[in-house]
Amino acid sequence: MQVTFDKKGTVGVVTLTSPLSAASVDSFRDQFLRWWDGAQDIRNVVMDLAKVDFMDSSGLGSLIALLKRVTDRGGDLKLCCIQKKVRLVFEITRAHRVFEILDTVDEAVAASR
Repeated sequence: MQVTFDKKGTVGVVTLTSPLSAASVDSFRDQFLRWWDGAQDIRNVVMDLAKVDFMDSSGLGSLIALLKRVTDRGGDLKLCCIQKKVRLVFEITRAHRVFEILDTVDEAVAASR
């Protein structure tokens, strides 16, 4: 699982570049938590899923767990750039009601300030 971490002002931008599934969630979670624990100045996070072409229930569960971590710090986790197949997972499970999903990284960052 390739994950990159960036910062736009006080908003953390996390970019995933491969499927988020049972095979990759442990690596994703570990990378995110290492970054999150070292980024005490960040409260809000934008997750760029443009290159995620597959997500299963394990992947969705990992995002929900990370949402809890972020909200425990007083922040919010927004998702953006979701492909149609992945968005279907959110709609079928009604998780699109839990997450704010925006079209672009810039829109998500602006909504996070």
